[in-house]
Amino acid sequence: MRGIDIVDIDDHLRKTGIKPSYQRKAIFEYLMNSNCHSTVNDIYMALSSNISTLSKTTIYNTLNLFVDHNIVEVINIDPNEARYDIVREVPHGHFKCEECGEIYDIFLDFNTLPIKDLNNFTIKTQQINLTGICGKCNEK
Repeated sequence: MRGIDIVDIDDHLRKTGIKPSYQRKAIFEYLMNSNCHSTVNDIYMALSSNISTLSKTTIYNTLNLFVDHNIVEVINIDPNEARYDIVREVPHGHFKCEECGEIYDIFLDFNTLPIKDLNNFTIKTQQINLTGICGKCNEK
């Protein structure tokens, strides 16, 4: 479940203050339709055959722009690579299987998590990343 329904990517990007170039729209659409929590290399491999002028630098710059405008988040669940995910209305965390490498969305109600040590704090971002063995790998 992607949890996001954007009909007009041009309009969505403009509303967030981003000029919608062809490459930006393609990268955003790929992230929106992909459920694999993509790396820069994933995006490059998926789009470069259709966009001959696409470079990894363009992807990095576009993703940084998207992160700065809070429409994409960086998932730092693996120390060796950054992954990217569309920011959704429903907050969620991530689980990475140490066996197969799959990353799963886990939907949590962040407002009901008992965080006792942060009274009088203002939380601006929330990320919960878990690692372990997924159900499929446990069944093997």
